[in-house]
Amino acid sequence: METKKTNLSDYDATKIPDGANYRIAIVAAEWNGEITRAMLDGAYKTLTEHGVKTDNVILQHVPGTFELTSAADILLTKNRDLDAVICIGCVIQGETRHFDFICESVANGLASVSVKHSKPVIFSVLTTNNIEQAHDRAGGKHGNKGVEGAVTALKMCAFADKA
Repeated sequence: METKKTNLSDYDATKIPDGANYRIAIVAAEWNGEITRAMLDGAYKTLTEHGVKTDNVILQHVPGTFELTSAADILLTKNRDLDAVICIGCVIQGETRHFDFICESVANGLASVSVKHSKPVIFSVLTTNNIEQAHDRAGGKHGNKGVEGAVTALKMCAFADKA
C-alpha cells in the first residue's frame, strides 16, 4: 500500500460506535515519550469525541514498550469492568536485533493477553525505521496511530457487545 501522501488515520466518524457505556484504559510507554504522548493525546481525544466519559478513560504509563504486555494483563485482571486496553508504544530500529525481539514479543504478548481475558487489547505500537517515520505516524502526515487505536477499541467493544 502506498503511504507517501496518505493520512492513514482518516475515518468516517458516522461509522464509529458510541462509547458512552465503555470503560477503556490507555497505557503508554514513556520511552520515545514525545511520540507516545502525541499518540496518547490522539487516542484520548478520539475516545472522548465518541462519547467515552472522561471518568471512564484510565491513563497509565509504563517505562517502555516491552512493559505494555504485563500492564495490559494487570489492568484487565484488576479491573474486570474494563472493556478494552489501548497499548501505545514506539520502537525505532537501531543497530542491534533488540528491535526485532521487542516488536515480536510485544505483538505476541498483547495478542495473548487479549485472548486470555476475552477483551480487546489494541496494538498501537509504532515499529519504525527512524524517528521521522515515527513523527509522521504520531500526528504527522500519515495520521496518528493513537487515533487509529481508539477507533479500533470502540469498534471492537461494539463487536464484543454484539457477539
